[in-house]
Amino acid sequence: MSKKTILEYPVIFNKAEEGGYNVSFPDFPGCVTFGKNFEEAEENAKEILELWIKELRANKQRIPISKSRPIISEIPVAVFTKS
Repeated sequence: MSKKTILEYPVIFNKAEEGGYNVSFPDFPGCVTFGKNFEEAEENAKEILELWIKELRANKQRIPISKSRPIISEIPVAVFTKS
C-alpha cells in the first residue's frame, strides 16, 4: 500500500494587464498557468502543479521540497505628483 504525502509549495499570483492572474511557482521554474479570475487561477495552479510533479516522477527526476516560506507584504509609499 502506498502512502500519500501532502507537500505545500509557495505560489505567486500576479494580476495580468489583460485581466486575470498569471501564476508561477518559485520551486518549479517554467511551471506557469493563468486564470480569468483568482478562483480559476487557484484551481489551475493546483492542477498544473500536480501534473508537473507527476511528470517529474515519471521521468525519475527529483521533486523539490520547499524549505522556506516567503514573506510577502505591501509597503505604503507616498508619491507626490504635480497638481
